[in-house]
Amino acid sequence: MGKLLNGIVGLSVFFIIGCGDLHQPTNDTVVGGKIVVDLDGASIKKSLLDAKVPGVDENTTIYGQKAYKIAYTTTDEEGNEVEASGYMVVPKGLPEALVAAKGYSMVSDDHGTIFANNDAPTVLPQLTNMPAGASIILTSMAGFVTLQPDYIGFGDSNAHYHPFVLKKSLANATVDFIRAAKDFALENDIHLNGQLFITGYSEGGYAAMATLQKIEQEGLLAELPVTMAAPMAGPYDLNSTAFGVLSQPALSVPSFMADVGYAYAKAYDKALSSIINEPYASKLPTLFNGSIDRTLIDPELTNKTTGADGLFNPQFVGDFFQNPHNWFREAVVQNSVHAWAPQTTVRLLHCKSDDVIPYGISQITEGTMKHLGAKDVALLPIEDTLGMTGAQIGHAACGQLGYGLASHIFSDVRKATIGY
Repeated sequence: MGKLLNGIVGLSVFFIIGCGDLHQPTNDTVVGGKIVVDLDGASIKKSLLDAKVPGVDENTTIYGQKAYKIAYTTTDEEGNEVEASGYMVVPKGLPEALVAAKGYSMVSDDHGTIFANNDAPTVLPQLTNMPAGASIILTSMAGFVTLQPDYIGFGDSNAHYHPFVLKKSLANATVDFIRAAKDFALENDIHLNGQLFITGYSEGGYAAMATLQKIEQEGLLAELPVTMAAPMAGPYDLNSTAFGVLSQPALSVPSFMADVGYAYAKAYDKALSSIINEPYASKLPTLFNGSIDRTLIDPELTNKTTGADGLFNPQFVGDFFQNPHNWFREAVVQNSVHAWAPQTTVRLLHCKSDDVIPYGISQITEGTMKHLGAKDVALLPIEDTLGMTGAQIGHAACGQLGYGLASHIFSDVRKATIGY
């Protein structure tokens, strides 16, 4: 585990600096998609070595990437069809005989919270000419095909509002992209072996759990058999999360909380000013139109939770606490994804010192699922599992560690079941 830990910690730097401007061949064509990234393993490895990533040396196997943008159709929160897009990353450099005999295993990875369309999985690589951060671990280091839906509201559906932590449309976007990616693989002779893992961090952890719930409860396991899910640091119990946030005098990340108010106002047809105070309510349509990122959004908001000069309307907050039939209380219960019994193996990954999504949310989720009869659910504190007991690792920094741990767990399962 020590060698793995070194590589993961070093990659936290690489997530930020990326690969630089690497040469990409442009003479390939594909059916039903567009090549976004085509990099050999040597180029990616050189960038890792130049960045002095601990745990990566000349003997480390690093796979190249051929990544595609795939357009597909999904369904939004209101039941309307939406033209969406997703990012499929295929490793390059695995032995041809191995791929022919064993095929590629897939990881469906739901990305964390973004606000700028330029940060969407299909958009960012076209702007930077570099691989997406999570695929460095999942594809280049572990050899999985990585799938990342842009989500509704980003990529090809940028004109649509993003249904932030609304389970139906996030799950739809993910399940429909997995289907589209499987069809794309068939059309382009990409040999998949049928093995599917599910993961994601933060909002992506929530989306991953919503995806697994949809697959199991809608009887889709025969079509999309899930080997294992490892959601990371998601707000699975939205009711407890909302009570916790609205009980505190200050907001750690006001843009996240404002996005909840904005998305739920849209989905439940409520006046935004009845949830968010002015002048902030009038700002949100512009702040959340996909043109700017969180670093520019947070300064336009307030860290104060409620009151006349807070972010949330005090009448909204008061009714939430006092009225058991409050619409928002009912909505967050309806959209929670913790109170069911998955029959797929689930590993919940979370840092104990998370400063945005409390570790306690994953503890509640594990306990509730076990009580309801889940087959195999366990919570793994990321710091302890990686031998970093006592480390104070916040929400942002924990993401890279979580992806490394998920990749390690998935690789062990693939080795035991597929043989490589």
